[in-house]
Amino acid sequence: MRILLTGGAGYVGSACLRWLLDRGLDPVAYDDLSTGNAEAVPPDRLIVGDILDRDGLSAAAAGCDAVLHFAALASVPESLAEPGRYWRTNLVGTLNVLDAMRDHGIRKLVFSSTAATYDFDAPMPLTEESPQHPRVPYGESKLAAERAILDHARAYGLGAAILRYFNAAGADPDGRHGECRGRETHLVPKLLTAALEGEEAILFGDDWSTPDGTCVRDYIHVVDLAQAHHLALEALAPGERRIYNLGTGRGASVLEV
Repeated sequence: MRILLTGGAGYVGSACLRWLLDRGLDPVAYDDLSTGNAEAVPPDRLIVGDILDRDGLSAAAAGCDAVLHFAALASVPESLAEPGRYWRTNLVGTLNVLDAMRDHGIRKLVFSSTAATYDFDAPMPLTEESPQHPRVPYGESKLAAERAILDHARAYGLGAAILRYFNAAGADPDGRHGECRGRETHLVPKLLTAALEGEEAILFGDDWSTPDGTCVRDYIHVVDLAQAHHLALEALAPGERRIYNLGTGRGASVLEV
């Protein structure tokens, strides 16, 4: 099975590509490398391109049997400062993916969504039925992409799985690939960098309504995410719509981490 991974050179996308490759499948990454890393993907598996390039994306999709759609902008603060860029990439880019699938009769899609689509005040723990009322352009644009996918699945008989996950963390077990960003903001790599460089780790926020006062998040290992995308793809049938939250079900506070 040939599988197109949009954003396949990114942190989660490249982990998924390597997982699929190790299991004898035929994945290929389509990535503009704005945040992805070419080094994370075998050279013969990388097509450099932008999901806003409708024709280039369609050409990359030719001959594929399924799409795993990771490509997106994903910073909450940045989305507040640049909402147009986020709506364009996350929604128009997704519409381009759906058009490219129709161009080539591809009928299976797994979408990398986010728990940021849920209402900030929704009761915990979150379920797939929790209210979705995001309050930032990042979450709004991802929710709009979800709805576009579900509408296309109904209209054109696509099999679509939407995976909403929380905080991806970790690295490949062999240690070759992990989180690697130009400007790191995530807790786990920042703590590891501080430890490796002998620096003090500075934590922010100590007045949350949690046992130790620091924010609690659900961290899921990136390899588990890769396996989940593979399982979702295998389970899909044309015309079927599935939605799953991906997490461990147990939160960890900043101080615990």
